[in-house]
Amino acid sequence: MKNQSSPEKISSSRWWQSLGLSAIALASFMTPIMAQTLYFLYPPIKEPLRVESLDIFVQDGSVNKNLALFLKVAGTSESGQAKFREVLTKKAAVNPRMVSRFFNSKIGEALLERTGKHIQVEGGRNGKFAIRGALVAAAYDTEGLSLINFFRNLPTNIQFDLKEIINTARNTKIVVKATKVFSEEVIPQLSAAEAADAEPVDFDNLPDLRQQGGLGFQQQRWELVDTSRDSIRPDSPGRKFFVDVYRPERLREGQTPVIVISHGLGSSPENFAELAEHLASYGYVIAVPQHIGSDNLQQKDFLEGLSKELFLVDEFINRPLDISYVIDELERRNDSEFDGRLATEKVGVFGHSFGGYTALAVAGATIDFDNLEQECALGLGRINTSLLLQCQALELERQEYDFRDDRIAAVLGHNPVNRSIFGPEGLSQIQVPTMIGAGSYDPATPFVFEQLSSFTWLTSPSKYLLLVEGQAHVDVSAIDGGMSEVIESVEELTLPEPQLLRDYSRSTVLAFAEVYVADNAEYLPYLQSSYLDYLSQGQDFKSYLISEESSDDLVEAIEQFRREERID
Repeated sequence: MKNQSSPEKISSSRWWQSLGLSAIALASFMTPIMAQTLYFLYPPIKEPLRVESLDIFVQDGSVNKNLALFLKVAGTSESGQAKFREVLTKKAAVNPRMVSRFFNSKIGEALLERTGKHIQVEGGRNGKFAIRGALVAAAYDTEGLSLINFFRNLPTNIQFDLKEIINTARNTKIVVKATKVFSEEVIPQLSAAEAADAEPVDFDNLPDLRQQGGLGFQQQRWELVDTSRDSIRPDSPGRKFFVDVYRPERLREGQTPVIVISHGLGSSPENFAELAEHLASYGYVIAVPQHIGSDNLQQKDFLEGLSKELFLVDEFINRPLDISYVIDELERRNDSEFDGRLATEKVGVFGHSFGGYTALAVAGATIDFDNLEQECALGLGRINTSLLLQCQALELERQEYDFRDDRIAAVLGHNPVNRSIFGPEGLSQIQVPTMIGAGSYDPATPFVFEQLSSFTWLTSPSKYLLLVEGQAHVDVSAIDGGMSEVIESVEELTLPEPQLLRDYSRSTVLAFAEVYVADNAEYLPYLQSSYLDYLSQGQDFKSYLISEESSDDLVEAIEQFRREERID
């Protein structure tokens, strides 16, 4: 997918810089407005900029003395002035009702709370209420949501804490640099080193795991009710949800391996049909449950005003319990529907995003509330979007949650939400083979926050980190309109073809499952960096795999980067 014809892929640094500009624009949309004056505070300096000056500039390009001083201090060139005028007037394509509902949800309020610490009501009070009011008013205004219209609608004077804003900009720059260093240098180098040390393999003469297997598949839907848990809807007793089950048309020899797939926030089981079909065609029974408090129906209720929240906080508890309940149901039906062939005592779990949290939790990762509280206090939610979701878990009752299911033999988390909620101590509790997948273009669960360190914290006997260049968290061929506009606004942006990403994913998922779920050692050659080199041949967007062999070297690379950037 690309918005221009250039064959060159955009560098990860330009991608993140572009998304950073989008984030800054969004932060600006959550700032200034109809207030008479905007103050830029850098004690003891307090520089004023009147909204009237910006209004005149927007109307005819005139720069009065007040704005001229501001532009001079900012070092804005003549061409920069034209760009500044364009930024002020550019309208955001948003639904006013969605803007209002989002910023009245818990996640929206958390974002406003953090933003309001640095964009304050004059005098120093948190500016969250003024920001929200202005944002909603501008969105509903006939002129639409633009930066200048946002300024016009602010009900009071606003002051910008420049020290904190500069610090946020510095942190963003470090994230951009870290993404470039680790995705374009460190991980490729470690992967190459592992490939050089391994025995050569002629993959041309091995089965092509990208191709569908020969056992066929069929799909059915089960309606389940867990009466031991409360319903999210008062008119429905128990936790009622469905699970899509994919089974091979012809069984493989021996026991039939089982994998449960956990979808992400706002997603659905249907989104994983292609992966489920692929695995079923190799002889697996695949179960993909609906997580009813964090799926697409919950998102629909939110968008239609039937729920105040994008997801229910109890989903941190219910999601892993859903996985265990599905395995219970497979055990109940094993004799009657599968001739007792299901290997339910040795199950694999795959999860994407929030589903990655789910998979890791049911594998034994424990919630570390102290670590989560510390990371949430840092206010990095403006850079690491997934932290806004993780911090909602602080509303849970403080107790030791143990979701470990001893029937879980191995787990894969792609773009998992995990770092802050589990921390090093929580992730170290996982004692089964684990693969973590990451994308270099992922703005939702950034690689350098959510997967890089997490891989090094794992103490499981077999662990892998898969990095895919250009992967942007979701399948961009089916992405929502809002994110599509952000992606397509990045100049000369080229993203990988969805089919290439699916090839990388289903090949590695199948190989990992064969080795650690089905106990088939013949697939071990596929679980090495040279196989990803093979799959990446001739591709602009490559994939890399490293194992526990590279863990210590990765730790040293992280520490070296922290020293060079003077990160505490």
